[in-house]
Amino acid sequence: MQPSLIRPFAPGDEHAIAAIYNHYILHTTVTFEEEPLSPAQMRERIDAYRQHHPWLVCVRGTEVLGYAYGAKFHARAAFRHTLEASVYLKAGCERQGLGRALYKALIPMLAEQGCRTLVAVIALPHEGSVALHQSLGFEASGRLKQVGFKFGQWLDIGYWTLALGPRA
Repeated sequence: MQPSLIRPFAPGDEHAIAAIYNHYILHTTVTFEEEPLSPAQMRERIDAYRQHHPWLVCVRGTEVLGYAYGAKFHARAAFRHTLEASVYLKAGCERQGLGRALYKALIPMLAEQGCRTLVAVIALPHEGSVALHQSLGFEASGRLKQVGFKFGQWLDIGYWTLALGPRA
């Protein structure tokens, strides 16, 4: 099997990224979005995030297997050193170390940009995502109960945080 490569987003990746994300929209409660995104809509989102923070993809050969990115956690200025981190993998590519590899590349980049705290927002239950984040040092920081409604069920979200910078 060919090794995986982590690299920055490149034009054209939005097609595979939209397909990966649309799987989660249509078939899971991992995201609370309910309408699939076109590649053009995904590209707009990627470009907006990339203005400030990296967007990485994991590829094997020419196939995009996953992606990870950092985004504003909150619009207010005092949150400027706190970012939300997200990772998504192509269905069937879980538990191969790809999410870990993406985060291992992304986290130092976000720290270099001045991020002191990363927040992962995880739809619950999602044991795989919780295990990944905790294995990387994220700590459970809170839970909001029944804040999303998808596929006829009420869903919780959990917050996991990772301290990157020195604490006061």
